[in-house]
Amino acid sequence: MSTSTSKKAVIFRFDRDSLSGFLNAQDFATAQGIELLTQAGQVQIVPYSEVQLVCFVKDFGDSTDIFSKKQYTARPKTAGLWVRFNFRNGESLEGLLSSNLLQIERFGFTATPPDSAMQRVFIPRDALSELEVLGVIGSALKKPKPKPASADQLHMFD
Repeated sequence: MSTSTSKKAVIFRFDRDSLSGFLNAQDFATAQGIELLTQAGQVQIVPYSEVQLVCFVKDFGDSTDIFSKKQYTARPKTAGLWVRFNFRNGESLEGLLSSNLLQIERFGFTATPPDSAMQRVFIPRDALSELEVLGVIGSALKKPKPKPASADQLHMFD
């Protein structure tokens, strides 16, 4: 793993304790599972069937309770798809996906959660029972109309 692309992350698993360490932000999701460099310096592959979600965090201590803020209190202002992830254990989490569907990954979804302690989350497809779209924020269909030029404005470079 290259240190320039390694990010601090915590992997929350369904039936076991969480794991913290470093992920290569470019290619952590492999065909076998999530590749994690633990804080002890060991490379570990965690199968997708065990992973509930992967949180990219600023500090490892920030991620004690992943579901403390699981919904947006108001409509998000950032452009994207506002979705609700329903996990197979009955829990749910809202997030924002990119509007560009070419950025959807093969093994799961990368989203921006409502909790500011988590910068991004990766949710494997195997962890979900349902993915529900709640809204489209900042649709490209509505482009802002250009403001008409003021009659008082001088035309200097015509």
